[in-house]
Amino acid sequence: MSSQPRVSPHSPSKQKRDTPVIPPANNTKAVPRSPDLKGDIASGAATGQLLLQENLWGILNSITEGILVVNQDLIVTQVNKAGLEITGFSSGEILGQPCLEIFRGSLCESHCFMADSQHGQAAKDVEVEIIRRDGTTRAVAVTTSLLFDGHGLAEGVVVVFRDISEYRLLKEQLKGKWRLARIIGKSPTMQRLFQKIQRVAPMDTTVLIQGESGTGKELVAHALHHYSPRASRPLIKVNCSALAETLLESELFGHVRGSFTGAIRDKIGRFEAADGGTLLLDEIGDLSNYLQLKLLRVLQEKEFERVGEVKSRKVNVRVLAATHQDLKDLLKKGLLREDLYYRLKVVPIHLPPLRERREDILLLVKHFVAKYNMEMEKSILGPTQDAVAALMDYPWPGNIRELENAIEHAFVHAQGLYLTLTDFPSELHSSGTKGGKKEMEQIRHALKKSRGNKTAAANLLGIGRATLWRKLKNNSR
Repeated sequence: MSSQPRVSPHSPSKQKRDTPVIPPANNTKAVPRSPDLKGDIASGAATGQLLLQENLWGILNSITEGILVVNQDLIVTQVNKAGLEITGFSSGEILGQPCLEIFRGSLCESHCFMADSQHGQAAKDVEVEIIRRDGTTRAVAVTTSLLFDGHGLAEGVVVVFRDISEYRLLKEQLKGKWRLARIIGKSPTMQRLFQKIQRVAPMDTTVLIQGESGTGKELVAHALHHYSPRASRPLIKVNCSALAETLLESELFGHVRGSFTGAIRDKIGRFEAADGGTLLLDEIGDLSNYLQLKLLRVLQEKEFERVGEVKSRKVNVRVLAATHQDLKDLLKKGLLREDLYYRLKVVPIHLPPLRERREDILLLVKHFVAKYNMEMEKSILGPTQDAVAALMDYPWPGNIRELENAIEHAFVHAQGLYLTLTDFPSELHSSGTKGGKKEMEQIRHALKKSRGNKTAAANLLGIGRATLWRKLKNNSR
């Protein structure tokens, strides 16, 4: 690979090297054919004549930002060394190719920034996920600017992009002590859960995630994958209760052509699709004894056979298992193999039901209010006091999923700036009628737990200290 990758513009008329730069007639942000390195390259600011000098690409190859130049057909005509390193392509593979084939960004097909730039809508530090040559993903910040020839005519686009993967990971890690990835909670139980996830994530250990439906088991799996060395590889999910045994076997391990009726071509299974990454087996307790045995072999020997094939295939996959069932009970009933049980529960993670961490309810409510304000383009300030009492009193058998659905239901019916009790599903209404008495029981419990410290009690309840004072004052009347 050349240390100074470059290609001449496709049109011979574009090879003039002594014509002055003529600014565009409109106010569109533009980069002349010759960028001035004194300007901020990452911002795409217009520059001077240094591009005409022979040492320019040597200088551009020394910077950490990737630079692509595409023509009006969005074909890559020039690229610097950092651009090759970030995308993983060689200069021979990248030059002359459509930028879509190189960037393969998360927004490329639905929202092309290069095409937008041609219509006067330059991008500035837009975060995009791109797919590198080796299939891994990389987060980059993209800035685009129009490129003009010596006659002031647009001849292409300059794309400047920088790798922000580490920055994004750090930002995720610093989101706050009450959030880990997409998991939210300030209760001591959730804080311990966050610590455990961060300890276990970097390892390849099998993890068994247990909890009632709606507690967020899949979110824990995402966090374990996200903070692991496998984060750039796929996280593949399989619901073991959704398919019959024969279909699930093919789904997990793949099959070869002709192995059964309807198998008209070879198919890779989820284990192969997750190679190098993570496989989440949801509802693991519903696996048949036959598939339990096949899974046990993969966990022990890291190999399997496709359906209808005798050839063994090696696979490098971290397995996460999730269930809402009591696996010990299944073990006693003979529905779960003992050897598989101990293979799965190397590191068990238990997710508490929402009723056991009520101090997180209002924190979750704030999160969902913000979410649906954005999605529905509303400006709801939050639930009213009686609605809060009902939310705190309700047992939430469906856990966080049910809470989110209740907030969405209230948003659909809300008429003003607040979510009233009548906006919520009917099952919450009975909770609200006795909310005052129940609320005082919760306050007394929090005060007892905090040994009379009102600030600590308010934190336990998820309310402000002034709110707690007001409630105590109103109750004393």
